Amino acid sequence: MRDEAPVYYSAEFDFYALTRHEDVAAAFKDHQTFSSAYGVDLAMVRKGEVTEHGSIIAMDPPEHRRMRSLLNKVFTPRAIKAHEPLVRSLIDKHLDAVNPDRFDVVQDFSALFPVDVMTTLQGVPEQDHQQIRVWIDELLHREPGDVDMTESGRKAAVDMAVYYYRLVKQRRNELGDDLLSQLITAEIERDNGEMAPLENIEITEFATRLGGAGAETVTKLLGNAAVVFAQNPDQWQKLLDDRSKIPLAVEELLRYEAPAQYNVRCSLRETTLHGVTIPAGKPVFLGGGSANRDPAAWTDPDRFDVDRDRTEAQNLGFGYGIHSCLGAALARMESVIALDKLLDFMPRYEVDWSRCQRVNMQNVAGWSNVPVRVLR
Repeated sequence: MRDEAPVYYSAEFDFYALTRHEDVAAAFKDHQTFSSAYGVDLAMVRKGEVTEHGSIIAMDPPEHRRMRSLLNKVFTPRAIKAHEPLVRSLIDKHLDAVNPDRFDVVQDFSALFPVDVMTTLQGVPEQDHQQIRVWIDELLHREPGDVDMTESGRKAAVDMAVYYYRLVKQRRNELGDDLLSQLITAEIERDNGEMAPLENIEITEFATRLGGAGAETVTKLLGNAAVVFAQNPDQWQKLLDDRSKIPLAVEELLRYEAPAQYNVRCSLRETTLHGVTIPAGKPVFLGGGSANRDPAAWTDPDRFDVDRDRTEAQNLGFGYGIHSCLGAALARMESVIALDKLLDFMPRYEVDWSRCQRVNMQNVAGWSNVPVRVLR
């Protein structure tokens, strides 16, 4: 598609797709042409509706700017650094519980601790942490060939929203130092320029979005890591020899096999690119996964190399522009610590390829099962 149809049109599903790095990066930054306000997946954009209480990822400026500035105060570098002891303790807790000889990297480890981290930060009671993950997995699941949520997915979305809404109402009377309490006591600039507190439904939107991001991104990144490093054992050895390369490895994983392979936008106005005219009001896929493998941007892009020159191009693994991932710093920290622990736990391992299974999810790519045997 990059070579032959850089602006691809699907007649079956009536969408356009950009796959070249230059085009995808530019579209990420052009919210006046490629809007997020109609949603970020095909089913949502096709409805052609702007929801009154949208998630921050489904907003354009100026609403997005106001919401983003509010959340930026919660995700400051100092705040992220302060969470490191919690992240380490939860990673240790889950890794200590696995079978030291054989375990599933996803089901027994990477699916469990990231949602534990985020829900702890939100102030969700411990007994409900994994329920959040179950709901998120269900609402993101798609049957093969379907772009719409399943019936059980819709129920999961409602159940999770109701749960968070009730928790927010309860927390108003029992403020603490968690994220929900911070959002309850915060104020945001409204359209009339006045400052006002967030409504319960707005906080609920934030909470469900943060819960989802916290549950999925790191889970998929680490599952991908177990597979990619098994396929490239020389790169795993580089990390065993020099732990300072772990952050570089996380960046290369985000480029090579990102959990988010695409985002969908809605074209607000007619635009022509590479001789193809995209009409207004059409879903447009921004193929970040493809862009991160574009040979026009990267040298030998299909090779996994932790020592890659990161200055060659913009890594789109966490998005780009105003919608770059809000929790990227936290996700990076979790991934770096988890990889460091896995290097200690399984310096030599092999994957049971016959039992590996991929997820079938909207917007999220990765593995649901990666069974490994630790070699002693």
